[in-house]
Amino acid sequence: MMLRCSLLGSSLYLLCLVLSLGTTTQSLAPSPWHPPLSRHSLKQLEKMRCLRKRSAVPCLGLLVLCLLFVNLYMEDGHVLQDGDKQALSEAATHPPGAERPPHAARPVSNFSAARNVSYHYLAGTPLLRKRYLTIGLSSVKRKKGNYLLETIKSIFEQSSYEELKEIAVVVQLADFDWAWCAGMAQDISQRFAHHIIAGRLLVIHVPEEHYPALEGLKRNYNDPVERVKFRSKQNVDYAFLLNFCANLSDYYVMLEDDVRCSRNFLTAVKKVITSREGSYWVTLEFSKLGYIGKLYHSHDLPRLAHFLLMFYQEMPCDWLLIHFRGLLAQKEVIRFKPSLFQHMGYYSSYRGAENKLKDDDFEEESFDLPDNPPANLHTNMNVFENYEASKAYSSGDEYFWGKAPATGDFYGAVFEKPIKISKIKVVTGTEDRQNDILHHGALEVGEKVVGSKKGRQCSTYLRLGEFRNGKFEVTDVEHKVLFDVSCVRIVVTKSQKEWLIIRSISIWTSQTPNP
Repeated sequence: MMLRCSLLGSSLYLLCLVLSLGTTTQSLAPSPWHPPLSRHSLKQLEKMRCLRKRSAVPCLGLLVLCLLFVNLYMEDGHVLQDGDKQALSEAATHPPGAERPPHAARPVSNFSAARNVSYHYLAGTPLLRKRYLTIGLSSVKRKKGNYLLETIKSIFEQSSYEELKEIAVVVQLADFDWAWCAGMAQDISQRFAHHIIAGRLLVIHVPEEHYPALEGLKRNYNDPVERVKFRSKQNVDYAFLLNFCANLSDYYVMLEDDVRCSRNFLTAVKKVITSREGSYWVTLEFSKLGYIGKLYHSHDLPRLAHFLLMFYQEMPCDWLLIHFRGLLAQKEVIRFKPSLFQHMGYYSSYRGAENKLKDDDFEEESFDLPDNPPANLHTNMNVFENYEASKAYSSGDEYFWGKAPATGDFYGAVFEKPIKISKIKVVTGTEDRQNDILHHGALEVGEKVVGSKKGRQCSTYLRLGEFRNGKFEVTDVEHKVLFDVSCVRIVVTKSQKEWLIIRSISIWTSQTPNP
């Protein structure tokens, strides 16, 4: 409020000064204290007076525009935190040079008062509008290879124009080598200038002085000293990044800096979040590797950041995440397939060691997730422990497991209402139990549900095909089946000694069925 008054007061002073321009020549008229002027001098003074009057008009117009800008700036200031307004005046695509560190942009209030962290904006400006999803990346200088630019490129290239309007990408350059950070920020700014200008890409940095001690740390698990330092610093890097992103969007997903994305991954994420409405979750996982594709509610980020900072020297971040999830009462992993993100780096950020890990559940075109409409699942097979029928129909990383099935055994799904189906896909067996597949079986669809709630099934079935190597897939079902489908059934056509794992049942629906 004091700042506004000061600005307005200064503006009014300038306004009075300009208004006085049109009258200054009056003081030069003849008076008892001045001798009379010649006719030529009077003409010159008259010309000067007209010139100043004419120049006062554009000056007044410019001042009015300045006053309007000041008023709008001050009115919009409530959406920014202290210090963000200063960052707004910086050019979004001109990061600071390597010869000097940037000025502090904003203090952090989510950590304890004992730790006052300031972020530096190397590219971009504070977001003025809350998004649906923030994508966070933390990157350091690698001894071999650098994949950060390709990761950012993949995020943007694999997103549609409508999806781009709902995301924000925050890249934290977390290396203590300022020259590297400035150079990398320059490369990002030049390559992705339009995304920075559009307000969907930020590059930030936290100076070394804000980090806790990284020497003399506990050597848990008998890790080498350098390894302990690397993973401890990584925990702090992630803590700072999470805290920065806490208020930018509704949801947050963490990626590593060497990742390739599937096409329209945001659409797939939104579909999963919608399907989980009404159920409790802390972390949803869209990759089974490292700290890749882990999704959180943004309101949990301050707690997670504080948790990582509190135990930064105890263990690696992926282990800490498991403990955090458990403390918030999510005991089981909730992972979705196909994976939306793939590790593409060949060299690790730790000492340049080789890292060839790949997610074999990743699909480039995985945006086409199944619908799996609500259904009642049942089977007459002998179920092993708690691997019940419902787990094969889930989109998570779980499955149905039954003891050796006999001819005529079945697994059935009865939908709550008849549906139009466009595609069906069933996968049996797992990577570590590749022989527990359906060796001889068929898939059928049915209509006209009969029986009680517990024993509901269809009165008639139509066979769509046989399983091949434990898998079944059929498309254009709506053109092959003339009725609205009420049931899908997997039938064992020949007994087998091996147990049966039904890993996933995926159903895609088409248009709304006929009444």
